Amino acid sequence: MNHYALAKEEMAFYGCENTSLQNLLAVLIGPEASPQVTGQLAALGIKRVLSMSDEELLSFEGIGKTVVERLRASFGLAELMNKYKIGDEPYVIHSPEDAANYLRDLSILDQENFEVIFLNTQNIVISRKNVFKGTLNSSIVHPREIFREAVRVSAASIIVSHNHPSGEVQPSREDIEVTKRLVDVGKLVGIEVLDHIIIGHEGKYKSFKEMGYL
Repeated sequence: MNHYALAKEEMAFYGCENTSLQNLLAVLIGPEASPQVTGQLAALGIKRVLSMSDEELLSFEGIGKTVVERLRASFGLAELMNKYKIGDEPYVIHSPEDAANYLRDLSILDQENFEVIFLNTQNIVISRKNVFKGTLNSSIVHPREIFREAVRVSAASIIVSHNHPSGEVQPSREDIEVTKRLVDVGKLVGIEVLDHIIIGHEGKYKSFKEMGYL
């Protein structure tokens, strides 16, 4: 039995959530999967594989354009599932830690992303939106876009967040200025900014609320 067939057997018996990354990759690659190649990719880890260019992935034996598209689609689907739905119950944010857990997918990104969580009066997540990608500064973050969306979805409050690709979570001067600007606008329109969460690596985060900025 070849690597692909063994990987499919493991997944069928144990389920996707209990199948090794190497064997999940083998199933995605298909009958041409080589244990040497899937072993190398699994050893690199999800974050590194996600950051690879098409050319880098195509350099591995058994990986063609169709497989690259399949890998991109599967990783994209997993990210969307993690981003917009955690379990079958509505996600409620009671604390900065809850917010950081909800935003943990930002920790693997190589570029800064600024995102907003929209909440109802019971702190249940209504939706989540990416506002922009790039270095954070006050000229890029437009409060009108954020609060227009908040009004559209009937949000009672929002939590804003961005990641630091360096892994460090100390806020910069721009981080603080952007937060103050959003808080001021929120007071004017009656939609509270509950927190600003900076996401780093390995579960690290900083809460502006916990630091006393809010």
